[in-house]
Amino acid sequence: MTRWGLIGASTIAREWVIGAIRATGGETVSVMSSNAERGRAYAEANGIAKSVTSLEEIVGDAGIDAVYISTTNELHLEQAIAAAKAGKHVLCEKPLALMLDDALAMVKAAREAGVVLATNHHLRNAASHRAMRQAIAAGKIGKPLAARVFHAVYLPPHLQGWRLDKPQAGGGVILDITVHDADTLRFVLNDDPVEAIAFSQSGGMGMRGLEDGVMGVLRFKSGVIAQFHDAFTTKFAETGFEVHGTEGSLIARNVMTQRPVGSVVLRNAEGEHDLPLGQHNLYEEALSAFHNAIAGKGQPSASGEDGVWSLATGLAVAKSAATGAAIEIEPGL
Repeated sequence: MTRWGLIGASTIAREWVIGAIRATGGETVSVMSSNAERGRAYAEANGIAKSVTSLEEIVGDAGIDAVYISTTNELHLEQAIAAAKAGKHVLCEKPLALMLDDALAMVKAAREAGVVLATNHHLRNAASHRAMRQAIAAGKIGKPLAARVFHAVYLPPHLQGWRLDKPQAGGGVILDITVHDADTLRFVLNDDPVEAIAFSQSGGMGMRGLEDGVMGVLRFKSGVIAQFHDAFTTKFAETGFEVHGTEGSLIARNVMTQRPVGSVVLRNAEGEHDLPLGQHNLYEEALSAFHNAIAGKGQPSASGEDGVWSLATGLAVAKSAATGAAIEIEPGL
């Protein structure tokens, strides 16, 4: 059994990750919060035996095998490297860091320590995206030419906080949502982005000039071009993911979500039909792969290197939106 420590008493851990840890044979034994009272209340509410207030207490705990980091983004670097040096495996929320060099340093520290580092890109665990990847690999749409991702949603009040008012924590829609698009596109297309161009928007939710909407295009190594629209501000939009090829199209709806829902239609000369989807909890898929990776059986569903790629793409999108120029994507791996 893998024994977990939570670095951050977060909503995502409470809603998704603690349950996924338990469902896949692990246990959460400790939680770290800088606020002692919050930490105690969180531990009690979620059936966690111990709460601590310092990084040293959690990474120095011999009873912990792995940590899940879900603090604000500017804290990930120090926490992940400390955990790796202490011999703990690390599952870290995206983006891995705010700067590419920091994300690369996290990957390097994990490699040197011989521990597993994974990025919590949940969407590549969705049955819909796995089915699309398999269909493309099997030649069902011929040569992929273009893709579209709609991931404009409404950020609920209980999640608004730092995402809308703390640029120093990596707030804004690009590092929160666009990085997910980048990872999902890389996974589905089995291809890497090389260039980004984008326009951002401040639609009234983001404070201090932080973007709460963005549209843009990524160009991939194969020549595929992919359009994306991300936002915190759209209360009534649906999400979707499309890939169009020379011999067919894959059209997915309501798939850019934490929940195991949505549909995928394959449309080609023979007509259209729904792809069969074996829907399953996305986070349980991630934690199952992570536990197997610790045991030496395969790789995590999204590695540290995958997290570097999505961060590099997000940073290129942000730079393009700020400058109006097309920006090369260079992960430095």
